[in-house]
Amino acid sequence: MENNLEKIILVSITGKDENACIEKINEINNLGIKEVGLFLTLLNERQRKDVYSNLLQSKIKNIPLVHIRHDMTKDELILLKENFKTKYFTIHEINFLRNDVLKWVDFYENLTLEMNFDNFVSKKVKVEKIRGFCVDLAHFKVGMEMLNKDFDYVYNKKDVPKYFVCNHLNGWNPETNRDMHTVNSLEYFDYLKTMPIFLFGKCIAIELFNPIKEQLEFKKYLVSLLGEKLKK
Repeated sequence: MENNLEKIILVSITGKDENACIEKINEINNLGIKEVGLFLTLLNERQRKDVYSNLLQSKIKNIPLVHIRHDMTKDELILLKENFKTKYFTIHEINFLRNDVLKWVDFYENLTLEMNFDNFVSKKVKVEKIRGFCVDLAHFKVGMEMLNKDFDYVYNKKDVPKYFVCNHLNGWNPETNRDMHTVNSLEYFDYLKTMPIFLFGKCIAIELFNPIKEQLEFKKYLVSLLGEKLKK
């Protein structure tokens, strides 16, 4: 796996509104990047339509991982899968509780579950029904420090490799034991040295608000760091 980290680790389109996402799309176009991750969890329907329009006119060819949200329709998932070959759609625990997953039943083989770190896992949460986990590595680190129920739910399935499909990768602050979506120092990635190898999937999307140029610099460090870890 370590030999493929350049391809496995993706810079991502993220933003608190559509303008921030479109700015990243433009940056990606200028840099000639063809494959990225996409995070839509903060965008409403209108904002997403603007992003889709810009994506369809962009130079981006592949978006293997998309973090979706509760109000996304089946047609939106079809658009992403057909135009950008999306393999993994990340959902939250709440999407089981509210039965959002039912409208995505045709995509169960593509749905991947991101856990919280709120020390509660409903009995309605059934990773067995879908493709597996999208382990947010910083979330897992928070849970590991707390030894909470979210951590237990993932860790107790460590012997089932098929569940560990993909990842979100952001920073972790050791002082607050919280994930970080804007990073200004490489040291906030060093927690990855403590992560069990079974967590790492075949697609790792950087989940940061930082510009793409900064994400690329982080990626260099991450390829080196994880390359050393995963070859051991």
